[in-house]
Amino acid sequence: MAMTMQVDIVSAEESFFSGLAEFVAAPAIMGEVGVHPRHAPMLTRIKPGSVRVKHAMSGEETLIYVSGGILEVQPDVVTILADSAIRGENLDEAKAQESKKRAEEALKNRDASMEFAKAEAELAEAVAQLAAIQKLRKIR
Repeated sequence: MAMTMQVDIVSAEESFFSGLAEFVAAPAIMGEVGVHPRHAPMLTRIKPGSVRVKHAMSGEETLIYVSGGILEVQPDVVTILADSAIRGENLDEAKAQESKKRAEEALKNRDASMEFAKAEAELAEAVAQLAAIQKLRKIR
């Protein structure tokens, strides 16, 4: 039997995943991190991107898009406190494309009503959502 760890992914609105897993990959600020059971303790911020969870027993993967938050790793427990999150199957590609287009236009036209920093953040989030959609397609 493979070693496992408890994984909890939550936002202020709801719990997105709670269960045993063999592996978790998350978009940490310093780059994507992979976590296996008995990983050294760690606390880091995460940026917009996809969190992948490999389930214990079945080996199936779950993908959850997070807009940012905190990742806490203990030897047998991984907790992700997401600013907001969307299950991979609920990501809307058309909406993400529109958001990306809107943010790119705002960045080109600095006199636009949208603030520059907000436009950059929206663009980063849209690009991360689109990347998560691509990862989800590969998993399936």
